[in-house]
Amino acid sequence: MSVGYRAVGWNRQKKIYDTVLLGGVMLYLTVFIMAGLIWHPNLTAETLLIRALGTCALVLLHVILIIGPLCRLDERFLPLLYNRRHMGVTMFVLALAHGAFAIFQFHALGNVNPLLSVLTSNTQYASLANFPFEILGVLALTILFLMAATSHDFWLANLTAPVWKALHMMVYLAYALIIMHVTLGFLQAETSPIPAKLIATGMGLVLGLHLRAAMKERELDQHECSGSQDEFVAACAVDDIPENRAQIVTLAGERVAIFKYGGKISAVSNVCQHQNGPLGEGRIIDGCITCPWHGYQYLPENGSSPPPFTEKIPTFDVKIENGRVFVRNRPNAPGTFVEPARIV
Repeated sequence: MSVGYRAVGWNRQKKIYDTVLLGGVMLYLTVFIMAGLIWHPNLTAETLLIRALGTCALVLLHVILIIGPLCRLDERFLPLLYNRRHMGVTMFVLALAHGAFAIFQFHALGNVNPLLSVLTSNTQYASLANFPFEILGVLALTILFLMAATSHDFWLANLTAPVWKALHMMVYLAYALIIMHVTLGFLQAETSPIPAKLIATGMGLVLGLHLRAAMKERELDQHECSGSQDEFVAACAVDDIPENRAQIVTLAGERVAIFKYGGKISAVSNVCQHQNGPLGEGRIIDGCITCPWHGYQYLPENGSSPPPFTEKIPTFDVKIENGRVFVRNRPNAPGTFVEPARIV
C-alpha cells in the first residue's frame, strides 16, 4: 500500500515469489524443449521454442485463473494472490515472445510486412478447418497487453476501480480467444489425443473451481438478515466472532463485516476500495482492519485508512443485546465515525 506512485520495491516476499515464478518458467521451458528434442527430433529449434513459450503461457494463464476461486475456497492460497499481477505480466511476456517468434518464422520471409501478413494471408473466416486462428491470438495478446500495461496501482487509481476492474475482467475473454486459437491451430495438425485432453482438463478445472466458489458465495448471500429499512436487525452472536476477526453477514443485499477486537464490536462494508477484496476475511493488525488480498487497512470505528492514506469505506451502526450483535440496516457514508459497541 503506497500513498504515492514509485518504482516497485522488491521486498523479501516479492523476491521469493518472483524467484519461484521465474525458476518455474525456466524449468518448464527447459524440460519442454529437452523432451521435444527426444520425442520429435525432426522439429526445428524455432518450432520447439514457439511451442514451449506458448504452452508455458497457457499453463500460467490457467494457474492465474484458478488462484481467485481457490482463495475463495481456502485462505491458505492467499499468498499466491498477493503478487498475482507479477504472474500476469510474466504470462504476457511469454505470450508476446511466442507470438513474435511465430510471426518471424511464418511471416517474416515474404515481401509483405509481417504484421500485415498475419492479418491478410488467410481470410477463410467461413471455414472451420482453415480458420485464420492467428487473428484470435492477436486479439488475445492485445487484451493481455492492456492488462499488463495497467497492472500498477497508478492506473487503478486514475482509471477508477470500476473501470480498472472491468478492464481486467477481460482476462476471461482473452482466455476464450486463446483456447480457440490453440484448438483451431495447433490441435488441427496434432494426431495425439493427449493435448486435446489436457486442454479439456484445464477448461474443466477453471470452470469447476469458479462454479464451486460461486456456490459458496451464494450460500453466504442466502442467509440475509431481514429487517425494515433503517432498523437494527439481529446479525450474529458475539461468541460467533473470533477475536480480531469478523463475521460476514448480508444486509439489504450488501455484505457487512462485523469485527470483534479489544472488547468492542464494529461493522463496516465488506468491500475493500482497492480491488473489492473481502475485508471480512482479513483480520485486525495494529488496530486496523487489514484486507487479506493486498494489505490495505482501515480503522474499524470509522472505515478510514490511517493517515496519510485516504481510502474510506461505509460503516454501520451496531449495538449488543443479550449477547447478540444488532446492525442498523442502512450504511453510513464512507468514513463516518460510529461508536463501537462494548462487550460486557
